[in-house]
Amino acid sequence: AYTYCTDRKALPMRLPILRRVAAPLAVALGLGTALTMPAPAMAQLMDILTAPKTLVDRAIEARKSGDIVEDNRIVIDVNKVMANLGTIKASTEIYEQHLLITGIFDDKASYDKFESGVKKVKGVKKLYWHAVYMSKADQERRKAELIDWKDTLVTEAKVRGNMIKTRGISDVNFKTVSDAFGTIYVLGRARSQEEMKKLLTVISRTPGVKKVVNYGYVKP
Repeated sequence: AYTYCTDRKALPMRLPILRRVAAPLAVALGLGTALTMPAPAMAQLMDILTAPKTLVDRAIEARKSGDIVEDNRIVIDVNKVMANLGTIKASTEIYEQHLLITGIFDDKASYDKFESGVKKVKGVKKLYWHAVYMSKADQERRKAELIDWKDTLVTEAKVRGNMIKTRGISDVNFKTVSDAFGTIYVLGRARSQEEMKKLLTVISRTPGVKKVVNYGYVKP
């Protein structure tokens, strides 16, 4: 069953933007501003933003190691579909084979081929499809609704920062993605209804978030 919003770029293209993201994340974590942080602290924060999860993070995740391996394999296969199309118009996030796709495509043929390719990837238990086709003309007409790519990264960083600093939220067990419409999508596992309620409240109160779509679940 597929449910039917955005554009995230490859890491090398993100690096100049990540420095903008570091500032709000530092504030959200209570580390001060990028202007007042010492150079070593700023470098450490950039490492957190750009590096894969640490072994410690992996160790305290609720996911089993087998699920992590399978999730990584699925993402690689989806990235291959994008590579074959020569596009980076989509963003992927995954948790226990629950795959979330967001993105805006301005070419219908590429959109259709990408959707078809993703649906052929093996091992996906549930696909949450929030990629959309929107012509350049439509994007121009709806530009007041759309958020700049850099601002979506800032919003994601603020959400992640608020999750990290809030007691009672095991942030490593959740994946959050922002799209160009100001929607935050949530994947992952809460240990209790109280944790899930706290998580969704923290996210919804984060500046820049217009809507929250929750695909997470509760499992003690």
